[in-house]
Amino acid sequence: MENDLKVWRAKEDITQGELADAVGVSRQTINALERERYDPSLELAFKLARHFDCAIEDIFEYDPADASEK
Repeated sequence: MENDLKVWRAKEDITQGELADAVGVSRQTINALERERYDPSLELAFKLARHFDCAIEDIFEYDPADASEK
């Protein structure tokens, strides 16, 4: 799953740690999301979208073809 989390975080000029604190996860989780090594739970995706006041689809892009390759 691709994402623009780093872009959204840069728009707010916040660190990975600050975002992690705001949504209740570790900084390592935010780092893994930004590096696309981890797909968020639905709950975390909603928390991130709520934090940035946008839709989940504005941050995350799901390609079903990618899922079949895993």
